[in-house]
Amino acid sequence: MVRNILDAFAVEALHSNRISRFPLNIRRYNHHMLRSSFAINFICSTKKRWHQSERKKVAAARAHVDHIPAYTAVAVGVAAENEKQQPAMPLELAAGSGDVAVDAASENAKRQPALPLELIALVTVKRKSENKLNTMKDMMLRLLGNYASPNGQGDHHNHKGVVLQLVSTQIHTKEMKPKLSEEAILHWKETLKMGAGKCITYQVKFVVDSNFGMPGAITVSNRYNSEFYLDSINIEGVVHFACNSWVQSEHANPAKRIFFSTKAYLPSETPAGIKELREMELIQLRGDGTGLRKPSDRIYDYDTYSNIGNPNKGIEYIRPILGGSNHPYPRHCRTGGPPTKTDEKLESPVNEFSTLYVPRDEEFEESKREAFDLGRLKAIMRHIIPALTKVARDSDEFKAYSDITGLYRDGMPSITKNMRNLPLPNILNKVQEYLKFDPTKLNSRFTACGLPDDEFGRQAIAGINPLSIERLTTFPPVSKLNASTYGPQESALKEEHIQGHLNGMSVQQALEENKLFILDYHDIFLPFINQINAMDDRKAYATRTLFFLTSLGTLKPIAIELSLHQTNSDSPSKQVLTPPVDATTNWLWELGKAHVCSNDSCVHQLIHHWLRSHACMETFIIATHRQLSAMHPIYRLLKPHMRYTMKINALARQFLINSEGIIESTFTAGKHSMEISCAAYRDWWRFDLEGLPADLIRRGIATPDPSQVHGLRLLIEDYPYATDGLLIWAAIERLVQTYVHYYYPDTAAVDSDTELQAWYKEWINSGHADLRHASWWPQLSTPDDLASILTTIIWLSSAYHAALNYGQYPYGGYVPTRPPHMRRLLPQEHELEYATFIEDPEKYFLSSLPSLLEATKYMAVTDIISAHSPDEEYIGERKDLSTWSADPVIIEAFYRFSMDTKRIEKEIAQRNSNSSLRNRCGAGVSPYELLMSSSEPGVTARGIPNSISV
Repeated sequence: MVRNILDAFAVEALHSNRISRFPLNIRRYNHHMLRSSFAINFICSTKKRWHQSERKKVAAARAHVDHIPAYTAVAVGVAAENEKQQPAMPLELAAGSGDVAVDAASENAKRQPALPLELIALVTVKRKSENKLNTMKDMMLRLLGNYASPNGQGDHHNHKGVVLQLVSTQIHTKEMKPKLSEEAILHWKETLKMGAGKCITYQVKFVVDSNFGMPGAITVSNRYNSEFYLDSINIEGVVHFACNSWVQSEHANPAKRIFFSTKAYLPSETPAGIKELREMELIQLRGDGTGLRKPSDRIYDYDTYSNIGNPNKGIEYIRPILGGSNHPYPRHCRTGGPPTKTDEKLESPVNEFSTLYVPRDEEFEESKREAFDLGRLKAIMRHIIPALTKVARDSDEFKAYSDITGLYRDGMPSITKNMRNLPLPNILNKVQEYLKFDPTKLNSRFTACGLPDDEFGRQAIAGINPLSIERLTTFPPVSKLNASTYGPQESALKEEHIQGHLNGMSVQQALEENKLFILDYHDIFLPFINQINAMDDRKAYATRTLFFLTSLGTLKPIAIELSLHQTNSDSPSKQVLTPPVDATTNWLWELGKAHVCSNDSCVHQLIHHWLRSHACMETFIIATHRQLSAMHPIYRLLKPHMRYTMKINALARQFLINSEGIIESTFTAGKHSMEISCAAYRDWWRFDLEGLPADLIRRGIATPDPSQVHGLRLLIEDYPYATDGLLIWAAIERLVQTYVHYYYPDTAAVDSDTELQAWYKEWINSGHADLRHASWWPQLSTPDDLASILTTIIWLSSAYHAALNYGQYPYGGYVPTRPPHMRRLLPQEHELEYATFIEDPEKYFLSSLPSLLEATKYMAVTDIISAHSPDEEYIGERKDLSTWSADPVIIEAFYRFSMDTKRIEKEIAQRNSNSSLRNRCGAGVSPYELLMSSSEPGVTARGIPNSISV
């Protein structure tokens, strides 16, 4: 190890027969002596101005080798190399200083012939899980004699092994080529290894010459027939390579893998020895835009959503291509799948037993995959028993509220009663206990139909979708849709509908005092309302809901407008509901709120959740891998915020947003769901307004106010999502500003960063090709521009997504309070079913909800995606801080950010216990914890992972 390295002068003395002047321990001629020259040369090759004390240590090491251990010299060299880049300074030549000795030693080393040195490297790999399928596969391959794995099994012919080669940061001055070590061969069984469990560390030896300089990169070739996971490589305990990647066999990919040390470099600062490798690595990741992607590939490229339909199954399964002039949309990662039989422009979807391509390192890690697979298995089993229940009673409707509450209390509804004639009832009763749904945050409080008015209003600012509420600026509201196509733009809401619910205010006074707010889904749904209502078991309105801000800071619903797009004079196209005055209007009011909730659930999922976080952030991930080197400081900052997102999105394209997927079969818009998402992207989405402060201002919920802590004045002071979110936003912003200004002190540094500019340009022009000409895209010219863009990206990838995702089951898992769709419109007095409604309004309400199978399917899916996996990495946590070990400013910034997240969590807890904050504290009121940073695994309704995950 480094502590045993001796100075190269000992070797020189040995060769010149002057060995007698050295102590006995130095006279032992071995490889430790040879490695010493690397240590001193390591220092002398760094073009930095060292601290005076460091220079004297190095001079002393040259003059008196037995007075200073070489590991001290190596540490000094690393410290010098890791200093921030600055122009080389002339060395002082004052008499008596240690500087003369250092300079002389450096020149001496250049004149001396290069000596072979031996460096020890520790290579850590991870075992593959030993499930039965892998074990049988391995056995067959070993029988064929062509397999080896890091589990220590397989053949070991001379041509097998993992070939590693170090690349110096320096180049040969004459040949102008990078300095390379000799190749080192790692054999799984023959190479010395340490450790047990999932990680195994192997020791390999590199041979370099004494003028090698600092290792900056390492190339890896896998000559075995199977991939392996390379965790890290450590050279002499000084230079570290955090690889964290699957290395494919040469047979699958003949190109050498390239890994860089943890030292971050801007493009202009890249050492000459690794500049070419930096460019080569990016070229490999971009691919050539052709061919079918294999699971082993690492290629990131763009494509439209052409594989969510399945025309091979029939015309009813055709879905439009998302992306392009007809249906503008962000791009996703290209898979290169084969075309369908009926339309070569459409890509054939993969079957349910296959997986869509994502680059190999974007796949789930083992613990994540196991947790996800277990959740899917449980969801499937939860769906079996309701199906048997349907068979047993020949009905799929909820007959009474006990059918719904039974989903939670006993696991499944009345199995022994409804299924007593089916075989194995005792076994089914045992299974149901395992498959029961946990109580949600709402069904433990509300066991009747719908939400009480106070909770209905609270959910708009402290529920799973706190992003749709807006301040009402004009009364009555006015549509922006084309009047010739969709009818009058004026709302049916009149002053007389709301005048009695404004606490004595006039409508104008309430508007001026910012007391009126709205959930406006009219323009989103009306263009699709006829198509939705033509589907089986789907009935919907385009809704508007008005709220009054009370003196307690809560929102009180005061009117609901339900709109249809039709010309039939027998049925009104617009209907207004107001708070009930009797039993009949009470049930109509509850039905109206249920329709609003189904609108809200659809918008939450298709626009705020899927579009604004998942779909739009995938484009940034693709651009980051294609244009920012792994050694780029901005890549290093963003890396944890990209984890698992592409895999989650691929699964969504396969099972959620595809034809007949979970979204279509569960939510209001059905097969028109993605068209609604496209329309929102085309007409409404703007990256410059995606940051939290800008979004609050856009919705009229806040106004700029420099006197306030966050520069904003909230018009709803007790708005849990906004107040907690601003704390998180400010912490992210401070971290990013510190980080950006450290690497980019001025505008010139931003403008001259070729990778950074290419990254931003490609993200816009390729990732958002349909909106690339929009005038609202932020400029990227200054450090503040960059900090603003990165703050928004990190916000969207972490806290924004967490607020929308991890409360889906806790706040939406009780179907009566948040139905994903409705199956009946409100009864009209002239219709036959009105009498049925009057006779049994509860039965009518229950028959309007999703069926038993639809409800349990929805509940099972939201339960899966609301859960944290055991390997979750939460905001404020970084596993790669060693990257900045020589940058105390960055280390301090990350430490401060970690402390900020812990402080914010405590502040949120205090707010949740403040009885004056009625939207988060009170009898039966659920505390708002969705923006608390930490969480245990499972469904907790809290926790902010670094990335968009489930």
